[in-house]
Amino acid sequence: MFEKWKEWARALKREIFVLYSASRDRRVSVWLRLFMLGVAAYAFSPVDLIPDFVPVLGYVDDLLLVPLGIYLALKWLPKDIAAEHRAKAEELAGRGKPTNWVAGALIILLYVWLGVWLLRWLISRTF
Repeated sequence: MFEKWKEWARALKREIFVLYSASRDRRVSVWLRLFMLGVAAYAFSPVDLIPDFVPVLGYVDDLLLVPLGIYLALKWLPKDIAAEHRAKAEELAGRGKPTNWVAGALIILLYVWLGVWLLRWLISRTF
């Protein structure tokens, strides 16, 4: 059973590289390219929307949001373009995951904004 999960994780990783490669294809609509790039950036980002140390919820984004985003993006991506980018994805996967500092910075800014908002809310409730 553990091998089945490992193979599923490997398949997801390959599909993330497909999305990353296809997000640069001009034949794909701008909105779909942005969505695919967002899913790939979030999957590759070292910063999670919900940190992993939060009990149960910390792994929800890894177990539900990323696979759901991959599924939707591949469903909306035309089959011929997806097949073409599967070959390119193998080459990308061999080089290792790309770093996306912009996505990481945006998630960190979101955390800072939420922290400031929560602090202001707590202060307003206390005084």
